[in-house]
Amino acid sequence: MPTTSTYSDVVRFKRSGGFTLLELLVVIVIIGLLAAYVGPKYFSQLGKSEVTVAKAQIEAFEKALDTFRLDVGRYPLTEEGLAALLTKPAAATKWNGPYLKKDVPQDPWGQAYLYRAPGSKGDYDILSYGKDGQPGGTAENADITN
Repeated sequence: MPTTSTYSDVVRFKRSGGFTLLELLVVIVIIGLLAAYVGPKYFSQLGKSEVTVAKAQIEAFEKALDTFRLDVGRYPLTEEGLAALLTKPAAATKWNGPYLKKDVPQDPWGQAYLYRAPGSKGDYDILSYGKDGQPGGTAENADITN
């Protein structure tokens, strides 16, 4: 026997099929509040990780520079720069490199590391100016050096 539907059955079926506009707006507001709370915490962690990467790269340069010094008898000159770790300088007769596996990377903010020999505090300085690319600064904009 075929069943017949009444008007109220059809209306009830159509209403139970989706969400109301009010329910969708409430969900969107909740997602927005969560993003506003979590977003700044996430991006501050991202800035800290870039500083950590810069420090790790500088430490890798230091190890390669020490190996260069053991072979050549001196650290690269300022004019030779960190490129001396990859290609033999003309004046380095006992060069046994390359001392890095890959090209000299840029700092996490896309700027070249600065190399000076002799340095202000020791035999050499390796320096990144941080996120702003300018000397000085605080937090992510602070200079990072060996």
